[in-house]
Amino acid sequence: MSYFADLALQHIDGEWRSGTGSWDIVDFDPYTGQKLTSITVAAAAEIDAAYTAAARAQPDWAATSGFARREVLERVVRLIEERQEALADALTTETGAPRARAEFELRLARECLRDAGALAVGPAECLPPSPVPGKENHVLREPVGVVGAISPFHHPFLRGLATVAPALAVGNAVVLKPHQSTPVTGGALLAHLLEEAGLPGGVLNVVITDIAEIGDALLTHPVPSVIAYAGSERTGREVTAIVASHFKRAVLDISGGGAFVVLDDADVARAAEAACFSRFVHQGQGGGAPASRVLVDRAVEREFTREFAARAAALSAGDPRAPATRIGPLISPAQAESAQALAAQAVADGAVALTPGGASGAVLRPTVLAEVPENAPVLRQEVHGPVAVVLPFKDEDEAVRLARCIPHGRGTAVHTRDTRRGVALARRLVGGTAQINGSGVPDEPMAGPGTLEAFTTVRWLSVQYGRSEFPF
Repeated sequence: MSYFADLALQHIDGEWRSGTGSWDIVDFDPYTGQKLTSITVAAAAEIDAAYTAAARAQPDWAATSGFARREVLERVVRLIEERQEALADALTTETGAPRARAEFELRLARECLRDAGALAVGPAECLPPSPVPGKENHVLREPVGVVGAISPFHHPFLRGLATVAPALAVGNAVVLKPHQSTPVTGGALLAHLLEEAGLPGGVLNVVITDIAEIGDALLTHPVPSVIAYAGSERTGREVTAIVASHFKRAVLDISGGGAFVVLDDADVARAAEAACFSRFVHQGQGGGAPASRVLVDRAVEREFTREFAARAAALSAGDPRAPATRIGPLISPAQAESAQALAAQAVADGAVALTPGGASGAVLRPTVLAEVPENAPVLRQEVHGPVAVVLPFKDEDEAVRLARCIPHGRGTAVHTRDTRRGVALARRLVGGTAQINGSGVPDEPMAGPGTLEAFTTVRWLSVQYGRSEFPF
């Protein structure tokens, strides 16, 4: 099948249908600019239909055994393995991801599904002791019901599954809105694979639309009790405020990497290689990867900077379909212009560009900046593009101070030959994840206790055996 021709539709209640909105989302190949497909957006009526279908289908899905739910997810793993070539081609076409990066995303997606499958058959009940004679306590983990999900354009297939798979695994139904720049690989394709794997109709619904059409309907609809959002901090704040005002739970996955720290005893070549991967994978658009700011001990600053800049300059930029390409296009020419403008402003303010940089259409070649002034905008906001800043520090206290100035801090990395020292420093850094001598890119998507808590609710059930004694 042709994914872009056949899946350019809404998926609601087990049916593929056109939206009834007033305009079309046009999906483009970010490298060639070629139109891939157009999709009439979902209107508020489709949002209501999707949530209504999810609410109707969820109880039966929750009543299905965890082993049966796991089997559906395992079948999706097998489908991804069987269709690796076609799926990687689709990711490259819609997101501009070079082939190696697309295959990396598919590998992580398979792991995400396997981890979610483990949640499906994990313990859903515990029996804490009671101080009351003859009383038996049961603490139950139950699905929240219906989850509304909003996913980003970077790593769209993986980031969509990161919410959908665990939410389904524990018995919820989901209404997913993918980013309008990746409607197929971030949404429709997930629905297609899960449908083929045997997921009942209505359990996963995909609505392709935009706030300009539906306003806040996805967030304020009375059916979902949880809204899961992955994307920028600014939008995340808005989502949280709206969701909280309707007494719903917000589950946030905010993009933005933390610090990549190189200590004076680091293996410099290894650190430079890891920093290159961290910053330039997916053209520097990946949420959560550090290395937009590389903090380097002054003792190794010159050696590291030379090695890092040389590796960055050597990365081949251009057609993502070419086997040698490591830097493909950004999601749009406008985003390339924005990232390039931040780098150019830094240079105008006194920074030194250690690599040539430059843009061609949506392709922006890697830019490594040094001697960046403290007030430069590039230091105060997240850069969605292949731009990296090298900042020296004199000791670990200054490294921590600089790291805390980074506005997001989702993932961090510390490079040192002394792992105990690295762990001690990582504990002082802000970030959801930390890697010692790694890239800082989250590459083991475990669906753990945090995911379980996000998509389940706790109930306490007690049984009294024998006669109870009351105080009056």
